[in-house]
Amino acid sequence: MSDVTRLLEAMQHGDDQARGALLDQVYAELRQLARAKVAREQPGHTLQATALVHEAWLRLGDQSFENRAHFFSAAAEAMRRILIDGARRKLSAKHRANAEHIDANEIDIAAPVEDGDELLAVHDALDALAKHDARKAELVKLRYFVRLTIDEAAEVLGISVPTAKRDWTYARAWLFRAISKCA
Repeated sequence: MSDVTRLLEAMQHGDDQARGALLDQVYAELRQLARAKVAREQPGHTLQATALVHEAWLRLGDQSFENRAHFFSAAAEAMRRILIDGARRKLSAKHRANAEHIDANEIDIAAPVEDGDELLAVHDALDALAKHDARKAELVKLRYFVRLTIDEAAEVLGISVPTAKRDWTYARAWLFRAISKCA
């Protein structure tokens, strides 16, 4: 049993100090994962790794978690939702700023797809994959949003590394096909 799992159990049994100890235990790992995700964002973005970790921690709230795998899965989902919400806000602001009527005949070139559009497409496809196969969707969240290695994700999900590799290959192909249909 990992230290994280022990702390999660202590929290479930009402240990008030366990929440702080859990944060101390996972903060560096969550921050490193958030830093990797933020580094992939476009220049000029306002999201910082520390803010992403803090927001994810707040969204996790007082939920109870069964084990380390459940906790990191919930953290991955929280980070994913934060990034999706940010992309939606950015696109919404962009649409409000461009509310002026433009004649379609005056447009010379189509606008390039921005990271927000890609993120929303991944979000929609990932929701569809979750309905098709929840474990594969969780693996994608851990790999794509939390940036875990295949070995780390397999450990968090409680599956073997070869199974995780097969699931990863399948999920990537499934998502590629789903996103290609939307494009």
